[in-house]
Formats: sequence, structure tokens, C-alpha cells
Amino acid sequence: MSEEFYRIRRLPPYVIAEVNAMRAAARARGEDIIDLGMGNPDLPPPAHVIDKLAEVARKPDAHGYSQSKGIPGLRKAQAGYYARRFGVDVDPETEVVVTMGSKEGLANLAQAITAPGDVVLAPNPSYPIHTFGFSIVGATIRSIPASPGPGFFESLERAMKFTAPKPTVLVMGYPSNPTAEVVDLDFYRQVVAFAKEHGLWVISDLAYSEIYFDGVPTPSILQVPGAKDVAIEFTSMSKTYSMAGWRIGFAVGNKKLIAALTRVKSYLDYGAFTPVQAAAVAAINGPQDIVEANRQLYKARRDVLIESFARAGWEIPSPRASMFAWAPLPPALAHMGSLEFSKQLLTHAKVAVAPGVGYGEEGEGYVRIALVENEQRLRQAARNVKAYLKSMGVNTPDLKAAG
Repeated sequence: MSEEFYRIRRLPPYVIAEVNAMRAAARARGEDIIDLGMGNPDLPPPAHVIDKLAEVARKPDAHGYSQSKGIPGLRKAQAGYYARRFGVDVDPETEVVVTMGSKEGLANLAQAITAPGDVVLAPNPSYPIHTFGFSIVGATIRSIPASPGPGFFESLERAMKFTAPKPTVLVMGYPSNPTAEVVDLDFYRQVVAFAKEHGLWVISDLAYSEIYFDGVPTPSILQVPGAKDVAIEFTSMSKTYSMAGWRIGFAVGNKKLIAALTRVKSYLDYGAFTPVQAAAVAAINGPQDIVEANRQLYKARRDVLIESFARAGWEIPSPRASMFAWAPLPPALAHMGSLEFSKQLLTHAKVAVAPGVGYGEEGEGYVRIALVENEQRLRQAARNVKAYLKSMGVNTPDLKAAG
């Protein structure tokens, strides 16, 4: 009898869990930890969405099994969103499926379309499910750059030329988690052309579609003519409507991929609770004030984070989108590595961040900082960081300036 199960053997230790465990232990001891680690929205959904949840939940017939692929009204609502936001027509019957969060959808799609030994192209660093969703089912991951610069397509060309067997799937996600990088429609045009030339399926993770700053909306790969021939795209209610715990997401795009995902899901779940799906319809079809409000909230927090941490002695590039900042370690402490630095920051500054190495080896030297605390708490985090850096002998600006 094997000592370890096949799929478990394919999963390395989840280093981010080490910091999470330390954070939980510190809070259990009564310590005030400023948690900038997990991308967990700290605000509730709109009142009308909660009201719809309660209204439908009171109905006696609302508590049975739901539909695995999503109730028709929710699939139609998502099709309407793509038409309004991106000018893309999708068939709610054959080109949309509701998922229990985009994470579940990505994992189940990996099960549906991947055979052991298949090669999948995925960015490094990237959100863990982009790689481990495929690793779990036996695929081999070939890393490509997370940055959409010239090296991206050079890497794709090398992968197709020198990898055996030929890669079958290309995974990407912009705005990127964790790096917060963005792309334009020309980039997606090149991706679609490359995928058609080389027979690749493209999986696009657009979870942060509505969290963009400086007035530049993020595009969808499905805006490219012919993209639905090769591409499927995942979106989520989690960040746009502050509904992370509700676990509602979507896959939209290529009919063959949607059918494969739908079939696998039909064996694994009965869909989200019907009142939750009904409330999601109310969110998408109702007033959209929260979308702009959340965008402005994260932008304001971004600006406070960048300014106050710079005054504390830690220069962090300003993200153009997403709810994260991708922060290089302070040069004087870079020798620690991202995991040890994150532990030190938690222990001595009472600030939790996510070690970059948890998103792939190319994430070493960085930490991911989530914009999930209010501005006052972000400024307090900066003061704490300043004191920690000073204790480590790092030259910092005047202490009062960090506030």
C-alpha cells in the first residue's frame, strides 16, 4: 500500500499556509495583526443583493438541489454583462456555465480536458490553481513569464518548438494575481493568433475585470474576433461585488470547453444554493454603484499604501489594477527570501503579507500585499514596518513621515 496518494504526491508544501498558521496563532494570543495577506474583501455586498438572498431563501421550494450549470436567469445575466461591458455576444445555453467560484471552475476544467502527461503552459509566478489544478490531474507544467513583455511570446515559441509532447493548454490571467500586471487587446490578438497556429486551448482568468485604476478598463480575450474558437474565460463575483464567500463565478467562451466543464460538474455538484444564484442575478442586473465604489476604494487604498510605505523606507511599484501590490523585498533584507521575510514581518511588525515564492519560484524576492484593510490600518502597517526596518538597521526616513 502506497504511503502517499498519487495526487497528494504532486502537491508541494503550501508555503503560504505557514504564514497563515502563524497569523492565526498570533490572533489567538490576542495580538492585533494587520492582515494584508489574503485577498479577502472586507466590505459587504450591496443591500439589495442581501435582500434578494433573504427573499428567495424564505420560499419553501428554494431549498432543494439547484442546477449544476447555473440557473437560466444567472447565465443570461452573465451573457448580458459580456454584451454591455465588452461588446461580446455569448449564448447563455452553450457558452456560459456558473461555477462555485472561479477556483472551482478552473480545477474542474483541468479535470475535464487534461490527461496524465499532457503539457500545460502556465505563468510563473501565478495564482496557484493555474498550475496545481493541472498538476493534480497528472499534467506537466512548463513555465512561461507572467510579464506580458517581448519575452512572453519568445517563451511560447520555445515551448512549442522544444517540448514533447506538444503543449495543449495555455493558462493566463490579467490583471495578474499576484503581479497585478495588465495587458491590452493587441496582446490578446497575438495570443489568439498563436493559439490557432499551434492548436492550443487558452484559459483566461479575468477575476479582477472591474478593479482597474487610472481610467483604463481591462479587456477580455473574447473581444478578439475568433477568440471563442480557442478560448474560455473565468470571471468572479468575489471582488467586483464583495461576494467572496458566496462562491459564484463563471466560465464563458468556447462551446466545447464549456460542454466539457459542464459535464464534469454534473457529476460533482448540484450548483450553488439557489437563493445565492438569485442574489447574484440581482447583483449583475441591478444598480452598479458598488462596482465603481469598490474600484475607487481600492484605488484610494493603493495610493495610501504606496505613499506611506515609501515614507517608511519600502518602495513598492504602484499597481495599475487588481486588489494587490507586488512588492520587491527591501534590498537590505532581500537575502532573507520571501518566506522568512514574511514571517519576520508578521512577528515583529504585526503585518501579514503573502510570500512571493508561494506563487512559483519566480516569485522569490517579492511579497504580495492585499488592499483589504482600511486606510487607517494601512498607515498603521507602514508605521509598524518602519519600526521593524529601523530595528534591522535599514536606513529609513523620519519616523513621523510614515504616518
